[in-house]
Amino acid sequence: MEVIISADPESASSRAAKHIARLVRTKPEAVLGLATGSTPLLLYKELIRMHRNEGLDFSRVRTFNLDEYLGLAPSHPASYHQFMWKNFFDHININPARTHIPNGLLSGEDVTKFCASYEEEIRLAGGMDLQILGIGSDGHIGFNEPGSSLASRTRIKTLTRRTRSDNARFFRSENDVPHHVITMGIGTIMEAKEVLLLAFGESKATAVAGAVEGPITASNPASILQMHPAAKFHLDESAASRLEKHDYYRWVFEQKPPWQADA
Repeated sequence: MEVIISADPESASSRAAKHIARLVRTKPEAVLGLATGSTPLLLYKELIRMHRNEGLDFSRVRTFNLDEYLGLAPSHPASYHQFMWKNFFDHININPARTHIPNGLLSGEDVTKFCASYEEEIRLAGGMDLQILGIGSDGHIGFNEPGSSLASRTRIKTLTRRTRSDNARFFRSENDVPHHVITMGIGTIMEAKEVLLLAFGESKATAVAGAVEGPITASNPASILQMHPAAKFHLDESAASRLEKHDYYRWVFEQKPPWQADA
């Protein structure tokens, strides 16, 4: 696991975008795991800029989103379908048939069947080359809330009161936030060849410190990334503010050999 501390969210997102762009240029058929929420917005904005100004080609890329709210139609303004098209897909040359977002209009056994089929689609695509993650203020990744199995697969999850409160800003009120979601599991995420976790702001500092320097525990699901062979935490100064080894992480990054310096 590598911790990369940037001055602000813009520079952290730019570094992460360069890493993704290098992968896509090297492997045009790359499989990307995508996240939603406010954290990756600057990242997607920079990738859109690279597409428009530098010819970054997404036509052969395949994508799998982490999660979706159950009960929301793709047309719902707070659905992750809408989020992805509004903030990313509509602005690049991706083939819609190569994008995958969980179906939020399922119930009962259809949810279980869909989750199994989503796992199979990821497997048939060759697995994810790179997974983008945010982190919840309680350490959740995807919608794998504290207490989730560290070996879990794509499934239905019940959101905690804290997560529903954190996400209420995307809805008219907290009462409108769904109670259930479909989410990739932690075991699914851990099978990605690379993981880029982005975290910005003081509100994420405690969760980040626990994930990076605390014990590996289901109480902080992101802590499992300590076991991933190619996980990078892209942080701004505020999100990194509670790391005990803050200066060490910065020094290590600055001492990289030239051929390894581009994060």
